Amino acid sequence: MRIAILTFDGFNELDSFIALGLLNRLGAHGWKAEIASPTSHVTSMNGVTVQAQRPLEFANEADAVIFGSGIYTRAIAENSKLLDRLQLDPVRQLIGGQCSGVLLMARLGLIADVPACTDLTTKPWVVEAGVRVVDAPFHARGPIATAGGCLASQYLAAWMMAKRAGFEAAAQALHYAAPVGEKDDYVERLLKGVRPFVDAPAA
Repeated sequence: MRIAILTFDGFNELDSFIALGLLNRLGAHGWKAEIASPTSHVTSMNGVTVQAQRPLEFANEADAVIFGSGIYTRAIAENSKLLDRLQLDPVRQLIGGQCSGVLLMARLGLIADVPACTDLTTKPWVVEAGVRVVDAPFHARGPIATAGGCLASQYLAAWMMAKRAGFEAAAQALHYAAPVGEKDDYVERLLKGVRPFVDAPAA
């Protein structure tokens, strides 16, 4: 399972790194999540510069894709030359978006009539793009998922793990990262949030 975490200049560290860390807990199952960016290096909203592990186009061949958010996402959404580098396929791929990353999904026509989650700042832009926003941390239909709020990135990761590796493997991976003394409650609550969207039919 190869996963591209799309990460642009001005990115939110919580979106990219939480998903990266959690998904790679399934490395023994053949999973590998990597930072994919349009340039060799990108700098976060708090000034942390990281080297991309993959080019942006890696998303086109990956098994799953996560759109992270950031402070420049609105400008990126208007950059058709940049977005044209992405040719994603919901029939083959799981595709998720976090906060303003949902705006990029909307611009690429990936959301259609699926209700979406996003953060409060991005909500007006996503609504303007013709998407119905729901007041929830996570929502998915079939292979498309969205999350709202920085820490909701854990829901995207949990959904992907449960969807492709099963709930038992997802629980084991999440249990490792969960706070000591709260592990069972944490994992149960997190998986309870994504379970309806994993078990539900795609239609």
